[in-house]
Amino acid sequence: MLLKKFPAALCVVALWCGWVRFALGCSGLLLCRSCGHEVAEDADLRFVPSRLALSHRNHTVLGGKRVSVQLFENPQGFQFEVVTFARADVLKHWPADSHFSWYPGHAWTVATCPRCKTHLGWAFQPSDWPRTVTREEFEGSDQTFVALIIDRLLQEHFASTLLMTPKSFRS
Repeated sequence: MLLKKFPAALCVVALWCGWVRFALGCSGLLLCRSCGHEVAEDADLRFVPSRLALSHRNHTVLGGKRVSVQLFENPQGFQFEVVTFARADVLKHWPADSHFSWYPGHAWTVATCPRCKTHLGWAFQPSDWPRTVTREEFEGSDQTFVALIIDRLLQEHFASTLLMTPKSFRS
């Protein structure tokens, strides 16, 4: 009833909640840019440096936190800026491959969104591990990590500012 009288109220509340979370430094979620699936939390950020990165920069993106972003190029010449996480809710497409790895000593596998199957990045594991491991083995190890493509993610607090008022709430 209140929303029918004041259709912008929902947008204002969403914006306010986002700013409160941001100001308090609360954990922020990263969403799949294609479908909005919750992929990772900023609490799971873990910088894994690579000497093969073309460049490295610090970027303030997650809840005002500084994040290390690395630029890589694959053998086909495509470049990707990635952020590394200890864990993320992605599908890992085994088997892992150690050829052309951006992280020496690690094998990689493609990581996609579990909802829409968009390519979000890569999961890395030690190259001396079996080529296929269980989710529990991967997530239970401190030697594994996920590199997510920054352009394929959306911050939750930013996404909440994009809410639109449904037509049924407009007068």
